[in-house]
Amino acid sequence: MFKNPEELKYAKTHEWLKEEGDVCVVGLTDYAQDSLGDIVFVNLPAVDDEVKAGESFGDVESVKAVSDVFSPVTGKVVEINEEVVDNPALVNEDPYGAWLIKVAEVSEKDELIGSEEYAALCEEEH
Repeated sequence: MFKNPEELKYAKTHEWLKEEGDVCVVGLTDYAQDSLGDIVFVNLPAVDDEVKAGESFGDVESVKAVSDVFSPVTGKVVEINEEVVDNPALVNEDPYGAWLIKVAEVSEKDELIGSEEYAALCEEEH
């Protein structure tokens, strides 16, 4: 069974979102990293780049494939996780600790779901 912390929201494209005041933190879910296999490269946007809900903002490369990462919100990137860029394996080790981007000026949230609904979605896809 995959870990889906209850305090987070989830996109159906397998990204998680955590609200920290006016900033939303975005990362890949446990299910996503497990499906991808060992992640060897992470490509993220630059600070001040705009992201749009439901659209790709970067990609991750694993030993299996290259996969787009989609933004669950519309807003402006205020921080990227340099540690993950330098050491992509952190996403496999701790998908909920190894966030990818932080977004501010959030104006739109994609259709986010809770942990129980997300767990059901993963079960269906697995």
